[in-house]
Parts: sequence; C-alpha cells; structure tokens
Amino acid sequence: MQKILFFIFFVVVISASAAIAQTKSIHKSAPLSEASPESVGISSERLARIDQMCREEVEKGNLPGIVSLLARNGKIVHWKAYGMADNQEEKEMKRDAIFRIASQTKAITSTAVMMLWEEGKFQLDDPISKYIPEFKDPKVLTGFSYSDTTWTGVPVKNEITIRHLLTHTSGIGYGMIDPDERFRMIYQKAGIIDAFTTGNQTIKENIKKLAKLPLHHNPGENFVYSEGLDVLGYLIEIVSGMPFDKFLKTHIFDPLGMADTYFYLPVNKAERMVTVQYKKDGEWQKFPKTPEYDPDYPIKGAKTFFSGGGGLSSTAKDYAIFLQMYLNGGEYNGVRLLSRKTVDVVLSNQIGSIWGDGDNKFGLAFQLVTQLGQNKGGKGSFGTFSWGGYFNTQYFADPEENVIGIIMKQTQGPVDDVTGWKFQQLVFQTIDD
Repeated sequence: MQKILFFIFFVVVISASAAIAQTKSIHKSAPLSEASPESVGISSERLARIDQMCREEVEKGNLPGIVSLLARNGKIVHWKAYGMADNQEEKEMKRDAIFRIASQTKAITSTAVMMLWEEGKFQLDDPISKYIPEFKDPKVLTGFSYSDTTWTGVPVKNEITIRHLLTHTSGIGYGMIDPDERFRMIYQKAGIIDAFTTGNQTIKENIKKLAKLPLHHNPGENFVYSEGLDVLGYLIEIVSGMPFDKFLKTHIFDPLGMADTYFYLPVNKAERMVTVQYKKDGEWQKFPKTPEYDPDYPIKGAKTFFSGGGGLSSTAKDYAIFLQMYLNGGEYNGVRLLSRKTVDVVLSNQIGSIWGDGDNKFGLAFQLVTQLGQNKGGKGSFGTFSWGGYFNTQYFADPEENVIGIIMKQTQGPVDDVTGWKFQQLVFQTIDD
C-alpha cells in the first residue's frame, strides 16, 4: 500500500513540475495570420521577385518543389507552394506540405532545455555527467587504427557541460555526417543512430553508447557540429520525468498551436509528407535508403526514437509560429515559453572568438549575424538568427525588422539551387516603410 501511495505521489509531483514549463502571459500577441504586404511595410511589387525566383527554379529543374513563407510584424505576406512534392507520383506541392526539417529540430530541443533551465532544474555549466553518469571522464581521440577501428585517447581537461552541448563545443562528433572519417567509422561500429530510423531504438540506449566514444577536442575549445542535441533530448527526459516527444508536444507544440509538427506522423497526415528527391539522369527521383536516411521515416516503423538533433517533421507555417515566439520575446498568443531575458541569453554570442571575427556567431540555439555580417548585406540585421536542415530547408528571423523567412525543400545530392542564398537577399529588399 505504501509503495502505491508513493508511486501516486511521485507521478503527481512530476506532472505538476512539468506543467509549469509554459505559463500564461500578461501579454497576448495575435496569432500569425495572413495580411496584405503593404499593411506591414512590404512592397507587393518587390515581393513578386521571390515568387519569380521560386517559379524559375522549379521550371529550370533545379528543384522539384518549394514552399516559401515571409512574415513581418506577425503577419504572413507571402506563403506559396511551387512544383511537386513527388515528381514520380505527380503529386503537387501544397502550402501545408510536411517536410523533414532535420537540424531545424535543434532549436526546438534547445528551447525545451531552456524552459527547464528557467525552472531551476540545472545550471548551464553543470557537467552533463551529473545527470548522465556515463559521460564521466571522456577522452579526446589521439590514435586510431583503420584496420580494426580501435582508438586511443587522453583524458579531457574539463568535463562536457550542458552549455557545451547547446553550442556544439562539446567535442562530440556526428556519426555518418561527421567530417572526420575516423569518427564515422567509430560511430558506425558502435551502432550510433544519427536521426532517422524505423528500428526499435530509444535515445536512452543511443546516448549511453555515445557517451563511451572519443571526442574531437577538449570541451569548449572548438566548434564541431555534433549530436549534442540528442544528448540533451535524453536530458530532458531525465529532468522532466516525461518522454521527450511528449514533453515537446505538451509544452511547445500544443501551446503554440503547432498542429503539424511531430517525430512520427499520424496516419491521417502521412499523405502530406514531401518525398526526398535527388537528380538522376536529369530527372527528379525518390532518394533511396542510405546509412544516413530511411525513406520510411517518419511514417513507418517502431516509432520509438526521438532525435533532438534532427528527428522532427513540420510545415512552413508551424515553424514560422515557433520563430514568431522568439521575435515576441518568448511569448505567442498569450502563452509564454521563455522570458524575454532568457531569449536575450539564447540570442547572444556563446562561443566567444571560436569563429573569429566573421559574419556569424552562435548562441544557445541559432547562428547569429554579426555587425560585420550585417554590413556585408543580404543576411539581415545584426542579431538575425538562422539555421537549416539536412534535406535543404532553411529559415531566418530578424528581430530588428520583425521579419521571418522560411523556404522548405526536400532534396539530397548536388543541386543547382540559387534559393539557398538568394531567398534571404530578396526578402530584405521587399521592405518598404
């Protein structure tokens, strides 16, 4: 009887704790809605250049299909679909198409981390081993045998912290997309899952294996794109007492009204998933299964693996809602996910001089445009934050101009795609106020 009462008490405490991750806000911004470009200082005539670019890229065969979105001051002034979601099946692209957003997942995971940080669950400079003991005393790779993938390493100078994981300065690698062949081989031998799997795996199992592997460098000394956000997905489970997917749905997606964002799609939404395509013999075809990609994800399979670094699928509209929350200082439609002061921290340089004095720095969730980057043109104002995804998706948000730009594509392999640089440049030339 005592055990049952204790269990009930434990569940109630955990549930109550998790329930305060997001709160009602004193302020209530209007939800994103469509409006005329001129109502928010955007020129319709100049906006047409974006429309022309997207149409031309599809007509030239440079891309199979695109969904592009531009919003300013909480109003969507451009949201269109072009081309095909699946060329072989002659399936047209639609505005509400669902895309594998891959690394765009990272900013959402980082947001969940910061929501729990606001509750005092941990400090950013806590060693991750405090919560995941397997990360105690990692080693930096010093020697490697290509014949049998055995390796040697030296103890780190300092432990991996939560901040290191958020900023990709932990030294952890990235499996099959790691730039260092040695790490690709080590991760493959260990059976590390990068993001997309239909197998019966869990992030707990994956991260405990990852913790035993070597690091690229001492934590905090360099920037190496990593599976650190997958580690933090598991951390979220530990400190919240909830499965990672449930935490995101309960405390981010449902409160914000992101109704089309999932790790695994419901059956009734599977038809809206855009096919990943690649150019073969001059034609767009379905991309085949590879070590990095499973075409059945996120529709079929065990549906048990929730990658904090790349597992989500979403729409242009849903992701615009997420970005608008940041432009609003952490609030959206009367729901507060983060305080304005926390947003300030997230959108500040967290990597010091690691990237030198270039166009960009990195915060706790996004890449950030520097003064130099602003002055070069085409990237937005100082502090504009951005990132993208493995399947050719990208986004940015400019806090000074209150502008959001999102362009969704689903391709692999080489593409002659000018939208990667031109979209952002064309967005800012539309401002007419």
